Amino acid sequence: MPGRADRAVAVVIPAYQAAATIAAIVSRTSHAVPGATLYVVDDGSSDGTRDEGRATGATVLVHPRNRGKGAALATGIGAALAGGAGVIITLDADGQHRPEEILRLAAPVLGGEADLVLGARVRTGAMPWARRCSNWLSAALASRIGGVAVPDAQTGFRALSRRAAQTVRPGEQGYDFETAFLLAALAQGLRVRFVPVSTVYEGRPSHFRHWADTWRQARVFARYGRAIIFGAR
Repeated sequence: MPGRADRAVAVVIPAYQAAATIAAIVSRTSHAVPGATLYVVDDGSSDGTRDEGRATGATVLVHPRNRGKGAALATGIGAALAGGAGVIITLDADGQHRPEEILRLAAPVLGGEADLVLGARVRTGAMPWARRCSNWLSAALASRIGGVAVPDAQTGFRALSRRAAQTVRPGEQGYDFETAFLLAALAQGLRVRFVPVSTVYEGRPSHFRHWADTWRQARVFARYGRAIIFGAR
């Protein structure tokens, strides 16, 4: 990776009950992005996630109790900024994002062409039917509200410029953090791009709480939708 400060890469991996997968994810990430600083944020796990993360040499940040994916991302992004990162990558700990695709994902940010890049998955048979439906609906809503074509609004595989990480600070604590981050970035005129990435579902349990987290995301969409209607954003 280029050595300039504005291209220093940090990778943030929010992790909850991920002891079975985190070591492999960190190892693959280290090989994919040599020299990157890796932050694992253990969000109150009880299965040894923090110990598995530390064994890999990653910097492990610990929430004593489970606070939600958004809170874990905020903690990791804050640490990456404090550490001087110019580009921040976020990916999940369950193996559903391929670390080998990080450099392709980050290329528009590294090249100065984008502030936020989302890894867009294809809604194929590899994605469970219920996820395909929710993914399509959230993408359609984000496209309508944000005023640009959004192929995948739910992906947690993202590349952020330092400017985006400093400018966009959602207050949401759960999965709605990612939706709010995207809509806020679009509302503030940041340059948002989308890069196709692999669609990987390996049957691991999801911590997404269907009704509660869907309701929280709906509130984010409603807030930004009202802002458009009333010219408040």
